[in-house]
This record gives sequence, structure tokens and C-alpha cells, in this order.
Amino acid sequence: MLSKHHWWRDAVIYQVYVRSFLDSTGDGIGDLAGVRAGLPYLKKLGVDGIWLSPFYPSPQHDHGYDVADYCGVDPLFGDLAEFDLLVSAARRFGVKVLLDIVPNHCSSEHPWFREALAAEPGSPARARFHFADGRGPDGSEPPNNWHAMFGGPAWSRAGDGQWYLHMFTPEQPDWNWRNPEIPAEFDRVLRFWLDRGVDGFRIDVAAGLFKHPELPDSDDPEADARTRDSVNPLAWNQPEVHDVWRHWRSICEEYRERDGRERLLVGEVSVPTAREHAQYVRPDELHQAFFFDLLSAPWDADAFRKVVSEAMQDIAGTGSTVTWVLNNHDQVRTVTRYGEPVPEGSGLGAARARAAALLMLALPGAAYIYQGEELGLPEVVDLPDDVLTDPIFRRTGSRARVRDGCRVPLPWSGQASPFGFTSGAEGVRPWLPQPEYFAEYATDRALADTRSFWHLYRDGLQLRRELPQLGEGDLRWLDTPPGVLAFVRGDGLVCAVNFGTAPTPAPVSGTPLLASGPCPAAGVLPGSTAAWWIADL
Repeated sequence: MLSKHHWWRDAVIYQVYVRSFLDSTGDGIGDLAGVRAGLPYLKKLGVDGIWLSPFYPSPQHDHGYDVADYCGVDPLFGDLAEFDLLVSAARRFGVKVLLDIVPNHCSSEHPWFREALAAEPGSPARARFHFADGRGPDGSEPPNNWHAMFGGPAWSRAGDGQWYLHMFTPEQPDWNWRNPEIPAEFDRVLRFWLDRGVDGFRIDVAAGLFKHPELPDSDDPEADARTRDSVNPLAWNQPEVHDVWRHWRSICEEYRERDGRERLLVGEVSVPTAREHAQYVRPDELHQAFFFDLLSAPWDADAFRKVVSEAMQDIAGTGSTVTWVLNNHDQVRTVTRYGEPVPEGSGLGAARARAAALLMLALPGAAYIYQGEELGLPEVVDLPDDVLTDPIFRRTGSRARVRDGCRVPLPWSGQASPFGFTSGAEGVRPWLPQPEYFAEYATDRALADTRSFWHLYRDGLQLRRELPQLGEGDLRWLDTPPGVLAFVRGDGLVCAVNFGTAPTPAPVSGTPLLASGPCPAAGVLPGSTAAWWIADL
């Protein structure tokens, strides 16, 4: 019997960055058994599902986003038997499991790419990728002027003089999706994991895959590579990509018809406008796509209102629901991004991050929480150069876009590193060093302190489950003074956020149901604070 409840439409999914979640083997690197051990914690928090970062066999040049085998588990993280145990345990806890799939590129150690390097120009093996002759009299110049997202040219030269395309790093060659072998191979990969019981996939670089068939020069190659989320229109958002998502959606529907369980496709879609974003979540394509505009919006009431309004108009208008995010493994931690450059949890950035969390959880649609956000972790900004592992740093020499600071392993307990993250032998340390101040953010302390970030998230998630006004649906804006944002959900649930630092009159009277900070008096909303009320409007 087919389920009538579309669980994904208002789900809250927790992103598990596996290597930084919990280490069960004592080698300083998180693993699948650690995720399984953490399920009671996640169940207590109240999330509906987890998204696992890549754990496939990989040389780890980009921490698993360089996949050498799409149907296995890297020994760093366990094996297929451990994966099966994780899926079974998650099902017992009522927690969905989403895998991160990487269809735009693979590892340079993938057997097909190694075969391509050994093959002749023009061979079927090379046709699975983008190989091309170079320019200039001796072919010593790249085939076009494209830049890689992680710095440098988007082309590297093979031993026989041809060049191959990689939109990220040379260790991540791009697949040629115009070759029918590639979609057929990914059909096999999807079915392999669906047959093992997963509930869906987070799709890396979902606006990528297809490149302009003629591989022409870009009009502004520097702009194409200026930021992590910039878009080269010749290599991104090509119209053929929508046929792939229609086909993948049909595979998910096939499995749903077998057993009534809906499988989810959520895409990492980096496109310039909400209207283009909406094209990816039409009824026969992806179920969801991350809406990054909320994450990138400045802390400003007008900016947030514009972002939310556009999303509700263009994305929810397709029949899908908006998928809200405030952070992920590629972004500066929310506490730091909102104005707190030092690790003091009572500062302005922390107050704003708490308010943003309540705002996000009150919005219609789904929400994704990056691990550690529920602890209020700040960005680790003082990692020394010699421990940085991000390929962006290796390729550019710049720390400006380095992502290691948001990937430092979680603190679980205790007063000193490794804070319960690993129980390894003396001298085994977490793969990235944890600062001393992480003791203030450890989960045992957070659970014991009812004023912590963790309790705010837990209470918000619990009310989101209990209150019919929250989750899927619509919103109505209320008139507010400058610097304040307020909207109504359903039958009288009001969410208001004071973006300023001075107190302001609350939009409704009475004691808040939940507030991101202390509300000292009825009818007052302190600065940098969000609150929920049930009101008779």
C-alpha cells in the first residue's frame, strides 16, 4: 500500500560529516560505527533523518568527494556489513538515511579513469570523460580558458599530451554525461544502495554534469571561479541535466510502488535565481533542492524577507517545498558568519545564530541542520597551515575559502581534546585539532544546560512535530517596525525576529511559546532574538 504522507516535505535532516562525527576505532577519524553509536543522541534531538557525507573508497584528496568506487565503503569508515547495521539501527529509531552521491566527477583512481589514461586518444575509455587536444602549435595550452572551482585551470595534461577536464581538482575528473555508459552506470549505483535500504540521496553538484558540447571559451573565466558557489554557464545548468533527474525520479517512484516507502532526491543546486532553482524541483524531477539564499543573506530583516518571499513564490509554486539551510560542510559556521569572530558563546554571533535557527524551523518546508550547529560551535579560525587538508588551500595557497574550520571533529565530553570524539591510544589525535575552548560546547554540557543551543534546537523540533501550524504550508507577513520580521503560520502561530540590537515592541502580546534568548517582559522582543507565540489574530 502506498503511503499518502510525503515525509520529506517538512522533514528536518541532520547532516553527518562522517569523519568528524564520532570515531569508534581509535584512529582519530569518524566512521560508520560511530554514526550508529550516535543515533540515540540524534533521536533525542528530534531529527527525521540523516545525510551521510561520502564514505566510499577514495584516496581522500577531497575528503571522499573523489570517489574511486561508488558501491563500497572505504576501510577508513568501516565496511558494507557495518553500513547495513547502521541502516537497520536507524530504521529502528525511525530515522531516515540519505547518502551523498557524486555524479559530476569521480576520483583519478577510479578504474575507468585509470583505463582512460592508459588508452589511446579517441578510444571508448576516454569518451567516458572529457579528453581534448590542447591549443597552440604543440598543444601545450589547455583546450579552453575555464577555471576550476578550487583554483587553477580546469584542465590537466595526460602523459600523451591530451588534456582532461576537472571542474574541481585534477584528482577529480569530470564524467562525460553525453556518453550513454555514464547514466547506465549511475542507474546501477542508485539501485545498489536502494536495494540496501537507503531512503534517498543528496546529490552533489546537481546543476553540473553536462558541459557545453563544443567546450567553448568562457567570456569571464575568472568570475566563473571567483567563489565556491559561482556558476560557469557553459559547465553548469545545461538543459540536458533535467532529463537525468526525471529518470532518477522514475527510479525512486519504481521503488516506492514496490513497498510504499518514498525515496528522496535532494540536490545541491547552485544557480543564480530562485526561478532557475525552481526548475529542478518540478513534480517529475528532484523532490527538493537546497535553497542557499537564506544561508548567504546578510543579517538584515529586509534581506531575509526578500529571500523568503522569492522562495515561497518561485519554489513552493512548483508544488515542492522549500529546503532551508543555514550551514553545511562547505561554509563558515553560523555563529562566526553572523558576526562573532571569537569563540565566546554569549556574543552577538551566537545570539543571531540562535534567532536564525528559530526562524528557519518556523518556515514552511524542510530544513537541514549541519552537525555541530545544534551545539553553537564557532568556526575554528586559527588552524595552523600545516594541518589544513582542504584542496582549496593546496591549490591556491590562500586561507580565504578554506573549509577545514567548520569540519573540526565534534566535542562530546570532557575538558580536553579529544573530548570523547575518539578513544584511541595515547598519542592518537583527531584528524583536525580541536581547540581547548571546545570544552564549553561538548554535548554532555549542552544536554545538561537548558539554556544551550542544543535545548533550543530540541525544543523547536519538538514543537515543530506537535504544532499543526508548522512544517508544510504557507505564511503571511505581519506589519512590523524597521529591523523586525514577523509572519504567521497556519492558525495563529507567530514567529518574529528582531534583527537589531535594541529591544522593540513584540508584534503580539503574551508570553512566547519559545524564544531564542531571554524575553524579560511581555510585549517586548529583545535585540537579536526570535520568538514564537500562539496568538488569536
